[in-house]
Amino acid sequence: MAGGCQVLSFDLPEHGDRRDEATLCKVQTCVAELAAVMRWARARWQSVSLFANSIGAYFSLMAYSGEPLEKAWFLSPLVDMRRMIENMMVGFGITEEQLRREQTIATPIGQTLYWDYYAYVIEHPVSKWTAPTEILYGGRDDTCGRGTVEAFASRFSCGLEIVPDGEHYFHTPEQLRVFEDWLNRTGFLSKTH
Repeated sequence: MAGGCQVLSFDLPEHGDRRDEATLCKVQTCVAELAAVMRWARARWQSVSLFANSIGAYFSLMAYSGEPLEKAWFLSPLVDMRRMIENMMVGFGITEEQLRREQTIATPIGQTLYWDYYAYVIEHPVSKWTAPTEILYGGRDDTCGRGTVEAFASRFSCGLEIVPDGEHYFHTPEQLRVFEDWLNRTGFLSKTH
């Protein structure tokens, strides 16, 4: 229990304890898994809030757009998957036609591009998000551009705090202090005395 709340945490495919599973971390799979997690949580609690970071924020946007969440907190959120995929395609000289034809293309940075994933992202844009949301974003985050995060925050009336020296992964002692302070100020953690 943290701050009077029950905390439910799980790993996405290819992350944490699921790193060696055969299940791929594709949007279709993750949206289905997140929906199952929400059904489980709703069967036990009346009020549900969300904390998500990086790609987990994007999958949550897909899975929970119509979900009446009490509140959401996003750390270093990836909020525009289409833009990210297309930036990778341009950067590696991969055309849409090539991806469609080959279906799967490994990139030099260890990320694999999938046609079905890209098609899903195009067919399901983020068009609705009603949960009161707070965002913490690192000014040096090279995963999701600052303008993209600012546009998302503006469009969906989210609180946005930008940490000038923050990166995509908050990991230094100073970044972690800022992160904990943000959680306290935005109501995620209750202050203990």
